Amino acid sequence: MARRLSSSLFRRILRDQRGSVTTLAALSLPVMLGGAGLAFDLSRGYGQKVVNQRVADMAALSVALEYQDNNSVDLESAAAVVAAANRLEGVTVKAKLVDDYPYEGDKVVEVTITRDVPYLLAAAVGLGGNFTVSAVSAAVVESRSPYDTPCFLALSTGNDALVVNGGASINAPGCSVAAIGGLANKGDTIEASQIVAGLGDIVLNSGWLKADSLRYGGELKVPQWNNQLPALADRHNAKTDLFDPWKDNLEIAEAEDKLGSRTAPPELFNPVTPGGAKWDLSWSPSNAVKQYRVGDTNRYVIPAGNYDISSLTVDGGIDVVFQSGSRITVSNGVAVGGGSSVNFGDSDVYINGGFNSGSNGVTFGDGTLWIGDGKIDFLGTNRKGDGKVVINDTLNLGGGQSLLMGDGDHYFKSIKLGGGGDTLMGNGDFVVSESIDVQGDSELAIGNGDVIIGTPKSGAAVSLSGSARFLMGDGSTSIGGDIKTMGGSRMVFGDTANHYIDGDMDFGGSVYFGAGRYTVNGDFVNGTGGTTWPYTSSLTGETYGGYGAGFDMAGQDVTFILAGLLKLAGGALTKLSAPSYSQSGAQIAQLLFHSAASGASNWTGGTGNVFSGTIHFPNASVTMAGGNSTADGGTCFMLIADEIKAAGGATAGSKCLMTGSAGGETRANSRIRLVR
Repeated sequence: MARRLSSSLFRRILRDQRGSVTTLAALSLPVMLGGAGLAFDLSRGYGQKVVNQRVADMAALSVALEYQDNNSVDLESAAAVVAAANRLEGVTVKAKLVDDYPYEGDKVVEVTITRDVPYLLAAAVGLGGNFTVSAVSAAVVESRSPYDTPCFLALSTGNDALVVNGGASINAPGCSVAAIGGLANKGDTIEASQIVAGLGDIVLNSGWLKADSLRYGGELKVPQWNNQLPALADRHNAKTDLFDPWKDNLEIAEAEDKLGSRTAPPELFNPVTPGGAKWDLSWSPSNAVKQYRVGDTNRYVIPAGNYDISSLTVDGGIDVVFQSGSRITVSNGVAVGGGSSVNFGDSDVYINGGFNSGSNGVTFGDGTLWIGDGKIDFLGTNRKGDGKVVINDTLNLGGGQSLLMGDGDHYFKSIKLGGGGDTLMGNGDFVVSESIDVQGDSELAIGNGDVIIGTPKSGAAVSLSGSARFLMGDGSTSIGGDIKTMGGSRMVFGDTANHYIDGDMDFGGSVYFGAGRYTVNGDFVNGTGGTTWPYTSSLTGETYGGYGAGFDMAGQDVTFILAGLLKLAGGALTKLSAPSYSQSGAQIAQLLFHSAASGASNWTGGTGNVFSGTIHFPNASVTMAGGNSTADGGTCFMLIADEIKAAGGATAGSKCLMTGSAGGETRANSRIRLVR
C-alpha cells in the first residue's frame, strides 16, 4: 500500500509543471552573471597581455642594444626604464641572458613582464583575488655559429670528401677545416679552430687532429692508443649544415658568360699605291732621282712632296733623306743595300711588293707607315716615330735586329722574333691577326693600349721560348687562342677590367698578371721554374713584377674565371692575391679562382704557392701532392672544392681569422632581432 502511494505521488509531481520556468531562471541567473563577468575579466586580461607584450618587445630590443655597447649593463634596471617610459605601472619586470637560444651559439636578452589583474564582475560568483598576465620577449645580442667559417671546405657528401695522407698537413688555426661528407687524417696534422664532418665520419689514424672541437654527423673513428685529438667534452656527434658561400653568386655568373668571348681583329688589306717611275738611288742614279743627288756624293735629299714610285732601290753605301711632310707610295717594293742610310722623315709611307731595310736599318719619322703583302725584312736597327703602323705580312726579326716605334696604333699579320731580335712600341692599340712567336733572347714590348691577338692557323696564339719576353702595358686584352710559354721566358699582362683568353694558358716561363679579371676559356697551367721577378727591361727602362719578388708567377688584385682547371707543377713558385673590392665587369672581391669544371686540379712537383683569396672549384677534386706547399703569405686563403686531397709531404695553410663567422655573426656585428 505504501509502495503504490509513493508511485502515484511521484507521477503527479511529474505532471505538475507549474512555476518551473521561474524556478529554473532563478537558479541559472548566478551562473549567467558569473560567465559574463568571467568573459569580461578575461577580455581585460587579454588587453593587458597585448600591452605587456608590446612593452616587453620594446624592452628586449632596447636592452639588447645597450648590452652590445656595454655588457655590464644592469639588464633588469634597463628593462624597467622602458616599462616606466611606456606608463606601465604595477608590473614586475625580469631580464636575463639566455645562451644557445634559439640556436646553438646564440645569446639573447629575455625580458618578462608580469602584472596581476584583479577579478571584477567574476567576483559575483565567488571568483575573488587576481589572475596573472605575463609576456615574454627575447632579442638576439650575439649570434655565433658553433663552427668558424671554413678555410678548407669539401662539398662532396662522400666519405672521402677531405683526406690527408702520408706526411701531408693542413694548418688553419684561425678557421675551420670542414667537409659536408667525411673527413680523414691519415697523414700528419689537421690543425683548425674546429674540424667538421657535416654528415659523415671523422677518421684519425696515426696523426693529429689539433682543434678546439670536433663535429661529425656520422662516427668518430680513432685508434684507442691515439689521444692526439680534442677532449671528450669537445667532441660533438651532431649533423652540421655546411654550405657553399659562393653558390649562385651573380658576379660569378656574369663573368662565366664572358668565357669564350674575344674581339676579332680587323681584316688587313694592302694600301693603295698607284705606281710610277723606278727610283734607283745609286752611284749611277736613274733619271727620276738624279735631281736629288747632292753633287757627285753618295747623298740624296728629296724635298717634301707627293711621290708615287714603282720601285725604290738604294745601293749599298748610299745616304738618302726624305724631307718631312711628304707622301710616298711604292708599288713594287723597297730594297736598301748594305751600309746605306735611309731616313723617310715625318712622312706618310705606303709600300706594296715587299720591303728590305738593308743591314743598317731605316728610319721613319712621325706619320703613317703601311706595308702590304710581300716579304718583309727589317735588318739592323730600325726606328719609327709616332703614327699608325700597318704591316700586312709577318714581322720577322732575327739576331741583332730591332724595330723601335713610337706612339700610335700598330697592326700586324703576325710577329716572329728570334735570336735577340727586339721590337718596342709606344702607347696605342696593338693588333695581331694571327699569332706571336718570340724565341731566344728576343723581346716584344708594347705600351698602354688595347691588345687584340687573333686566332692562329695552327699552334698557339702566343708562343714564348728560350729567354723570350713579351711585355704588355695597361689596356684590354683579347687573345683568340692558347698561350704557351717555355722555361726562361717572361710575359707581362697590364692592368685592365677584363682580359679575354679564348684558350688555355700554359706557362713554363715566368708571368706577371696586372690587376683585373681574366676569363680563360681553358685550363690554367703553371709549370714555371728558374726565372723570377722582378725584371728590368733594357728596351722600356721599366722594372716589372716588384710585387712578385722571388716568385716566377705573380699578380695582385686579380680574379681568374676558368672554363678548365688550375694545374701546378714543375717547381713553380706562385704568388697571387685576390682584390679586396669588386668592380662591375671586372675583378670580384675575395675571389682568386673560380671554375665550374669537373675533373682533377693537381698541384704537384714541389710547387710553392702563396695565395690570397678564395679558390672555388665546386665540382673538381683538388690534390696537393709531391711536396707542394700552399700558404697565404700572412693573409687569408680559402679553398672550396668538391674534394680536397693532401698527400706526399704536401702542406697547406691559411691564417684567416674566421672566429664566429660561419654564416653567423659575432657580438660586435650581430644584427639585433626579436626571436620570441
